[in-house]
Amino acid sequence: MTRVILTVTLNTALDLTYRVPALTPHASHRVSDVAERPGGKGINVARVLAALGHDTVVTGFAGGPSGAVLRDLLAPLGPVDALVPVTGATRRTVAVVDTATGDTTQLNEPGPVITPGEWAAFLSSYGRLLRGARAVALCGSLPPGVHAGAYAELIRRARAAGVPVLLDTSGEPLRRGVAARPDLAKPNADELTQLTGSRDPLRAVHDARRRGARAVVASLGPDGLLAAAPEGLWQAAPPARAQGNPTGAGDSAVAGLLSGLVEQLPWPQRLARAVALSAATVLAPAAGEFDAAAYEELLPGIDVTTRATAA
Repeated sequence: MTRVILTVTLNTALDLTYRVPALTPHASHRVSDVAERPGGKGINVARVLAALGHDTVVTGFAGGPSGAVLRDLLAPLGPVDALVPVTGATRRTVAVVDTATGDTTQLNEPGPVITPGEWAAFLSSYGRLLRGARAVALCGSLPPGVHAGAYAELIRRARAAGVPVLLDTSGEPLRRGVAARPDLAKPNADELTQLTGSRDPLRAVHDARRRGARAVVASLGPDGLLAAAPEGLWQAAPPARAQGNPTGAGDSAVAGLLSGLVEQLPWPQRLARAVALSAATVLAPAAGEFDAAAYEELLPGIDVTTRATAA
């Protein structure tokens, strides 16, 4: 039986992208283009993994009319749907892209309230899915009703099953999750500062490792990625800043890191892939997709620098 990469999106979303000629506060706008995609961080990760040729399964929650649309849109994209049904409606997110400037304004709903019975059903399904997983990614926010230590619980279950686990979340779920010792944590710069109290990314990635994560890869926006692992310390950056819609860029970076982990690539190759995928996602017209031609063009030009030996 083929083993898969499992992505967990507890707060899935139906992503809507609106493009307008110019976004002006307090004004009416004619939308020039509308794109509708299945979303949530882990689903975006799974779509990129599938495009890279990896067998991928998505789990989490989906419910209501928006959840049904999400599942219909997901079906032809490659990842296997193992989402757990819930009574509440899957949230919607709206990205409004100002085509004059390239800037994006994001509006995110909170998500459905998850009942104790629905959480128990998810845990049962998660345990079964781990038995066939090569690696698992835990991604995004928690919906109402799910406790702040949920990711820590899922990390402990993955570790008990011998499955490498990547954590990509924020706030208290990140703090508790890091303490549960994931193989990799991937915060952005703001999330890393919240976790450690330090605005110095170099100091902060080492601090995050001391808090429990085996490796930490921090997103530094246009400056790329900073990675601290037992094997070393690296920074990877694109040759130039990509202009476009950044929605999903961090998720593509997670897909690059996770695919590199299961392929056992050296860290510099994992980071180059992650940065190239992230930049190619910024250049794509819709959220959660990457421009395959741009990715192939960008990959050889990613600069990966060894900074020092990781503490």
